[in-house]
Amino acid sequence: MLTLYKNAALLLFLLLAGFLVGSTATAEQGLPEFTGLVEENSDAVVNISTTKQQTVRRGLPPNMEMPDIPEDSPLGDFLRRFFGEQGPGEEYFNSRSLGSGFVVSADGYVVTNHHVVKDAEEIIVKLSDRRELEAKVIGSDPRSDIALLKIEASNLPVVKLGSSSNLKVGQWVLAIGSPFGFDHSVTAGIVSAKGRSLPNENYVPFIQTDVAINPGNSGGPLFNMDGKVVGINSQIYSRTGGFMGLSFAIPIEVAMDVVEQLKTHGYVSRGWLGVYIQEVTRELAESFGMDKPMGALVAKIMDESPAKDADVKVGDVILSFNGQEVANSAALPPMVGRVRVGEQVKLKIMRDGKLKTVKVKIGQLPESDEAIVGDVPGKSTEDEVLGMQLRPLNKEEKEQTELMYGLLILSVKDGSAKAAGLRKGDVLQMVNGDKVETVESLKNIVEKLPKGKFASLLVQRRQGPQFLAMKIPE
Repeated sequence: MLTLYKNAALLLFLLLAGFLVGSTATAEQGLPEFTGLVEENSDAVVNISTTKQQTVRRGLPPNMEMPDIPEDSPLGDFLRRFFGEQGPGEEYFNSRSLGSGFVVSADGYVVTNHHVVKDAEEIIVKLSDRRELEAKVIGSDPRSDIALLKIEASNLPVVKLGSSSNLKVGQWVLAIGSPFGFDHSVTAGIVSAKGRSLPNENYVPFIQTDVAINPGNSGGPLFNMDGKVVGINSQIYSRTGGFMGLSFAIPIEVAMDVVEQLKTHGYVSRGWLGVYIQEVTRELAESFGMDKPMGALVAKIMDESPAKDADVKVGDVILSFNGQEVANSAALPPMVGRVRVGEQVKLKIMRDGKLKTVKVKIGQLPESDEAIVGDVPGKSTEDEVLGMQLRPLNKEEKEQTELMYGLLILSVKDGSAKAAGLRKGDVLQMVNGDKVETVESLKNIVEKLPKGKFASLLVQRRQGPQFLAMKIPE
């Protein structure tokens, strides 16, 4: 009986050992191998160091003057030690910063980020063979954060370019760069998301990864497992200044389109539609009669813009652009920006609960964005509707805001209006697509609205126009 137990225990041990060995082998087979990819591509990745002059004010705060103090006074000796023999003024010093880049042609063209070389007086590119060469800027584009450099060299190793459109969430990717100046550091991770929109970054649908990116990685390449560049590491989300698991890369197609324009013209030309847009929320979708929230909601049309010349109206929801579905408002600007100036495109829009196709001739994106002012003080007769004190805009306010009509909100009580996000200083312009020019017209519109349902309200704010969804009290 004892022998039987021993044999059973031995058999169980062998089975367990085999299972563990098999599981380990399976795990090893499932992990990616990066060594070949790194050996093949690291020589084409460069370190970039820049020097720029910065100014530091020496002396007293602004609007303060040095008092008259006798030369033999102990206080005068103290002040001379504190401010230096030169007294108050400005001091200049050279600051240095680091970044990364990669070679895209054997004759010395290097791609990096705009913010890596911005305002630099000297740019040094350090190659894998330890050579350090001064670079000149061929062109730099702040909107996409792409810069093209040129160094005097030949027969340089170059990267292979891939396609970010073929990337899938969950795929392995790898970065090579110089975090904190440590040349050719390699980090790996997976694609976390695609088409991310970041604040103040309207023209780049970022690739989000969990690849460890730190200061100095900016401008370096993001590789797929085929050893092809699919993105340029550009930003991180961090509360500490270091890596926290959220990294963002510029898709290589966007970057190379910019590079080609910089190389050919020295500047970047982008398509322009001329509309202010916002996200379609669930409540707004209901107010527009849509089954689900999607598309980009037109909140304002700029004067002398392509949208103004075409049949595009405030309140339209753009569902597709030139055959491409517009999943949300962030997806539209990159689509428009990539279209050549003068090209005609088709917009599929939702208007008054019906689908409509509109043709628009794309224009040239202006250098600077238009500034809109939405709330200004003033006095006039006022009235209360839906818990809001309102009054029409006076002549001066119309001139200052460039608005032809609307009701200025003077106060908002607790209730549906406040819950919808309406606030003092907003200019209410439309309710469910109907213009609001007087308090009486607003009352008439509200009386006809179905109780307990959401209505869309167009308001003008200092930051620009915005649609809000308000539930009409029962």
